[in-house]
Amino acid sequence: MSKIQKKSPKQTAADTPPAVPMLTPEQFVEQLRALRAQVAEVSPLTADQRRILRNQGSLSETVIQASINVISASGTIETAVGAPAEGVQTMVDEANRWEIVENELKATFKGVEGANLIRRQKIAIIAAQAYGIGKQLARVPQNAELVPHVAEVKHQRTLARRKKRAAKTPGTPAPAPGTPSAPATQQVAETTPAADTSMTAKKA
Repeated sequence: MSKIQKKSPKQTAADTPPAVPMLTPEQFVEQLRALRAQVAEVSPLTADQRRILRNQGSLSETVIQASINVISASGTIETAVGAPAEGVQTMVDEANRWEIVENELKATFKGVEGANLIRRQKIAIIAAQAYGIGKQLARVPQNAELVPHVAEVKHQRTLARRKKRAAKTPGTPAPAPGTPSAPATQQVAETTPAADTSMTAKKA
């Protein structure tokens, strides 16, 4: 019978891979910028440019491959489009490989964004609990030192609500450009009361 060998604590610790050091936000940004500096093509686009390019580039893989075959079958077409079939195929391969990078970046962004949303929710809950408990304790004379702090929180909460209401209330729409305004003489005529013609008739 074979004997089962038990690993010593030292062997178990040696087999355990070292923990990966976690990055601070500042370190993450620094490394991300360093990676971005090593990318040959980074093209920030406006929303309109992104929409136009996405619509123009929405061809199926089969259509693209068939079009590459057309280029490779005719030197005239290759000259007309200004790109050899091999060059276009290389662009397709690069686009597919960079799409993997794009998906990884999107997943990373969603993960970082979700973690930060959870942090902010926890902060809001703790702040609300602190305010609620502080209001109760501030009613006791022995906790008089809490009164100004609770009052400041209440003041800031009121200001925040006013800002939200102001943001939701639409302002007075400005007149459309090119809209003619009423002539000055017409405005004066509209605001001046009409003359009393009855007295004139009596005098006549």
